[in-house]
Amino acid sequence: MAEQTTSSIVIDAPAASVMGVIADFPAYPVWAKGVKTADVLGTYDDGRATEVFFELDVSPIKDEYTLAYQWDGDREVTWTLTEGKMLRALDGAYTLRELGSGSTEVTYRLALDVSIPLIGMLKRKGEKILIDTALKGLKKRVESL
Repeated sequence: MAEQTTSSIVIDAPAASVMGVIADFPAYPVWAKGVKTADVLGTYDDGRATEVFFELDVSPIKDEYTLAYQWDGDREVTWTLTEGKMLRALDGAYTLRELGSGSTEVTYRLALDVSIPLIGMLKRKGEKILIDTALKGLKKRVESL
């Protein structure tokens, strides 16, 4: 990934539970701020998504796009943009690390590019807002199940 933003959070749950929530795309509109739709377009043999179509409305980004996913068990999931209207690139990853005592550190990496000109600083700020919102939503969702 090119220039990217990274942030981490500790979730009070084992990695398998965290990855289960990450992989449950149809539930994203319930807990992922700004996600209006998350439709799985294809799956691997294990049932995890290969491609997902999203409708996102998080100011200033309102877009419809498709991401392709690669899974590494309950350790990591990476994605890359295959199609978008406003977004030109959206590459990211969730990396999970068991900390013992039933908690997991989740690190989220994200690099995005949009078709409208944005100063690099504004782009990084947008990435940071997306990441922080996603991590807090993920933590709340996992710990409430």
